Amino acid sequence: GVHRQILFTTVGWFAGYYLIKRTEYIHAKLDRELFEYVRQHPEDFKAAEKRRIGELLEDFNPVR
Repeated sequence: GVHRQILFTTVGWFAGYYLIKRTEYIHAKLDRELFEYVRQHPEDFKAAEKRRIGELLEDFNPVR
């Protein structure tokens, strides 16, 4: 009946809330570890030289 639908909706909402919070925590932890590694090893992550947009794109050749 309706009480089961309300129960399953509530359980699903709490399970989804918990899973989203856990996923955010795991990603935040990974980001923190990666940023700390980058900060400690700047020689491995040198800034790339700036290139113009024309150097990044291939020449356009229309096909007819």
